[in-house]
Formats: sequence, structure tokens, C-alpha cells
Amino acid sequence: MEISANTQAIAYLISAILFIFALKGLTSPASARTGNYYGMAGMLIAVLATLLGGDVQSYGFIIAGVAAGALIGGVLAARVQMTAMPQLVAALHSFVGMAAVLVAVATYLNHAALGTLNSLLMAELSVGIVIGAITFSGSVIAFGKLQGIISGQPVKFKGQHLLNLLLAVVIIGFAVDFAMHETLTSLIIMTILAFLLGFLLIIPIGGADMPVIISMLNSYSGWAAAATGFTLQNNLLIIVGALVGFSGAILSYIMCVAMNRSILHVVFGGFGGDDAAAEVSAAGQAAEKGVKSASVEDAIYWMEDASKVIIVPGYGMAVAQAQHALKDFMELLEERGVEVVFAIHPVAGRMPGHMNVLLAEADIPYDNVKEMNDVNPEFATADVALVVGANDVTNPAAKTDKSSPIYGMPILDVEKAQHVYVIKRSMRPGYSGVENLLYYQDNCSLIFGDAKDVCENLANALKGGAH
Repeated sequence: MEISANTQAIAYLISAILFIFALKGLTSPASARTGNYYGMAGMLIAVLATLLGGDVQSYGFIIAGVAAGALIGGVLAARVQMTAMPQLVAALHSFVGMAAVLVAVATYLNHAALGTLNSLLMAELSVGIVIGAITFSGSVIAFGKLQGIISGQPVKFKGQHLLNLLLAVVIIGFAVDFAMHETLTSLIIMTILAFLLGFLLIIPIGGADMPVIISMLNSYSGWAAAATGFTLQNNLLIIVGALVGFSGAILSYIMCVAMNRSILHVVFGGFGGDDAAAEVSAAGQAAEKGVKSASVEDAIYWMEDASKVIIVPGYGMAVAQAQHALKDFMELLEERGVEVVFAIHPVAGRMPGHMNVLLAEADIPYDNVKEMNDVNPEFATADVALVVGANDVTNPAAKTDKSSPIYGMPILDVEKAQHVYVIKRSMRPGYSGVENLLYYQDNCSLIFGDAKDVCENLANALKGGAH
């Protein structure tokens, strides 16, 4: 069965509309599931319309590729932990980048054999190869940093920015030469240098800026897909690539605003690394630094008769998979008439929406979840703020210490609550490597332990009516 070009164009238009609805749906946790359904429907229509189009000559390799991709995707979907989702996204971005490079190279070789190369096509191929190669190598480095394969610390050296600028100029030069003279040598050199530039652009990025980088690489992958669409003369791929490219760029901007950092500062001045420092006795370190430690019973004493408790989830909650224990604890508090609110910072975790997804996974009602700007005025009215593994997004240094790398970053006003309890495994700083001044506040105490275990103990203590 083969469909006409007009039918295929209509199918592509329907797919594009569904993708736009999908993006709209993903703007809110309440509509995210519906948005995903729109996206899946749009992709199904797009794939079927492409397979039934007149350009497909053989289905053998296509079926093999779809089967292999479905198998790998299914296994990943079943096995990947939510804590590993950021690095999985980075890995998927690298696939898009490499696909753009391979499609461009294959198109060049095919047209060269047919003698149908032209300057416009060569320019399109150059753009696809350069963006795709930068996306691929940059995403691989981001994956390595997030996965802990390589250090999350920024890697900087003298003359780094000048070298990147020089590489960009040389790449453009070879791209122009490739477009004008159609030489394989220029293609090879341009591609290798673009891979190198992607590597050099990401290695100076520290752990604290990784959420923005993931979003930025998402934008790059969209532009790589759009460039591939021009190469293949596929209108839908152009539309989808532009949607991803623009949405990724907008999200990067929103996150930079949330961190009070410009995208140039992120790319050229990344700070913060991983938190793999050796663990020492948490209570001992706290005592040495003058930080108060508390027990589960101490926290329950103030929470069981409270009017309002605000819970602040962070990456520590994700690592411990404590969201389900928090759901049980929330329900027990609500049974006692306590108002429970979850406060979400835009860059909490390692990826945009990380905390929202985890809380939704535990079926925590959307009405209980509030974003930073909405919840900040409520901290002053809260009896207790419970911080579960969040560090940088609660650090008052962002408001008071002008020498701090995170100064000016909007944070959750946790310190304004009457009592603050922070669940931590140790006294190690957050992903930015900046010590949290919240822990030295008179109204703050730290409960040391695994977030899931502590939350379960809080629930058990509440059931027993401890105090």
C-alpha cells in the first residue's frame, strides 16, 4: 500500500498539530499524561505516513532498525531509575546528534555518486554535520558527568575560550570550503573538529549547571533534527526539530532566570562538581561545625500538632526513592488536620521537572504541589519545613553572601519557617560545592540518615503518637 504525496502531507500536518498539543500538555503535571498521549499518537501517524510514502524502496533494514530500537527502548524504560533519567536524556540527545551526522554523510555520498550535488545542499549538510557532531560529543560528556564516569568538576585551562573560538572559526571555514568545492577532505576535518568542539564546550561545565546544559543540548538536538529535515526534504522533521529547538532554548532561558545566571555564564563559567567526597561521621562533623542534629522524635514533636508543614524535595529524595514514604507521611499528617504542601524549585534535582515527576509517580495530588514563586510567601506561616535531600535551592547564601557562586539565585525561603528539619546523609555540600548556611540557623536541625528510612521512621513515629 502506498499513499499519495498529498495524503502524506496531510498526515504530517496532523502529526505536527498533535506534537504542539503534546508540548502544551507537558507544561503542567495535571495534563502531562494527556500530552504524552498526543505525542505518541503524532509519532505513530508520522512513522506510518513515512513508511507508506513513495520514498521508501525497501523495508528490510527499516524493520530491523525499528525492532532493535523498540527492544532497547523497552528494556531501558523498564529498568532505568528516575535518578538516572538526566543521563538517559543526555544519551538520547547524543543519538539524535549522531543520526544527523550519519544522515548528512550518507546523503553526501549518495548525491556525489549520482552527480547531483549543489551548493544549497552542501550548505544544509554542513549545518547538519556541525550541529549534530557538537550535540553528540557534548551529550556524551554530559552523560559521563551525570553518571559519575568522569568528574563533575569543571575542567578549565588557560586559553580555553580562545581555543573554542578558533575552532569555531576553522569549522566555519571548512564548512564554506565543503559547500563550495564539495571535497571529502573538508567534510572529514569539519566533522572531527565539530566533535572536538562539543567536547571542549561541555568539559568546563560544573555539576550545578548540568540541568541547564541538558536543556541546552535538547535544543541542539532539535536544530540537528531540523537540519536533517532540510537535507531529506522532510517537512515534518523540520517542524518537529524547530519545536524541540525552540522549546529547549526557552526552557534553558527559564532555568537560567531561576538560577540568576545568563546562558553565557553557564557555558563559559560553570561552577560546582560532584559530591563524591568521602563520608565522615555526619553527627561528628555537625558537632564540629556547630550544627544541631535532631532525632525523628524531635521532628514529630513539632509536626504532629502543626497547622502547616511544607516539604521540600531534592535530589537526595530521588536517590533514596523516598517519594512513596513521603506520600504515606503526608496522608498521616493530613489525617491529623495538618496542611501539607510540597515546595518545588525550578532546578531541584538534575533535570527540569525531576521532582514533579517523582511526586506524581507516588500519586501525590497536584493541589499539594506548589512552585517556588507560589509557595515562598507561605514559609513564614509554616510551623515546620521538612527538607528532604535538597541543598543549593535552600541556601540563604544566595541572598546574603555576595562572594558565593550562587549569589542572586532565587531560592526557597525555607529559613522563614518556625522550625526547619533537614534530612541528609552527611555534611557534604550540594552539587554546587557550596556550603549551605541554612544549617547554621537557630531554627534549623539536621536529621542524618537515608531519606527513605528517615521518612518511614517519621511515619511510624506519627502512627505511634510519639512525644
